[in-house]
Amino acid sequence: QVQLVESGGGLVQPGGSLRLSCATSGSFFSLGAMAWYRQAPGKQRELVARITIAGSTHYADTVKVRFTATRDNAKNTVYLQMNSLKPEDTAVYICNADVVVMVHMKPNTYWGQGTQVTVSS
Repeated sequence: QVQLVESGGGLVQPGGSLRLSCATSGSFFSLGAMAWYRQAPGKQRELVARITIAGSTHYADTVKVRFTATRDNAKNTVYLQMNSLKPEDTAVYICNADVVVMVHMKPNTYWGQGTQVTVSS
């Protein structure tokens, strides 16, 4: 069974930084693209950043320059470095990954449970 577990969330003051991690575990053949989403109360889930297995990245306009996604393929882990945080960045941050469970199978998307990020003074 494939599991994604996020960590690194917390309370931070405006202008501060946090680094989120999302580790993929379980039995699978390969990982593809991984991504970070966020969902604030009363709002739809939105894509924050996506990173391919080769390291190519895509960011939402609202986080460009401030957030950086990286991954360690040896550890099956994706990271999100968040700088210059703003109150509007407050949300539950959720990671996902495209996972090929067995060779010759199509990838399925798995989701983590999320980690709370609160930006407040």
